[in-house]
Amino acid sequence: MRRIALSLLAPAVALTAAGPGQTQVQRGAYLVDIMGCDDCHTPHQMGPNGPEAMPGLRLSGHPAAMELPPAPDPGPGPWMWTGTGSRTAYAGPWGVSYAANLTPDRETGLGALSERDWLALCRTGRYLGKGRQLLPPMPSDVLAHASVADQKAIRAFLMSLPPIRNPVPDPLPPSAHP
Repeated sequence: MRRIALSLLAPAVALTAAGPGQTQVQRGAYLVDIMGCDDCHTPHQMGPNGPEAMPGLRLSGHPAAMELPPAPDPGPGPWMWTGTGSRTAYAGPWGVSYAANLTPDRETGLGALSERDWLALCRTGRYLGKGRQLLPPMPSDVLAHASVADQKAIRAFLMSLPPIRNPVPDPLPPSAHP
């Protein structure tokens, strides 16, 4: 029984401990990959096998040039939210949210965010640790439960990316869409 219990814990240990010789950036890349950050923060286009990441736009957020019609009414449920084909904009009872630019661009991405502000964002689920709440479908609780070392590794990886200038629109409150 003890062997089974230890084997159930092994995956959690493997996900929290860096491998031998693994750099902080490599650890961050691994975490970004398994957390699915690209699913929303990298614009996608439809390909022959479904959505495909748009080349050269990794983690750049909702494309600023993409004009969207008003979001549909979220309705009472069970279908309460919707997303764009680019997988970078979502509408629901909270309004409309756009995936943020996670590249190190200093004006439109995370480049001007200090490590302290990044850690506050991760811990609180609020922009800069004190601003507006991060909106769905962002899994803020995942970042909040990550270790400080993993939060720092994610930031190190994001800061290693090429900066992409992409001013993502501000979210829209529920009253701003039909």
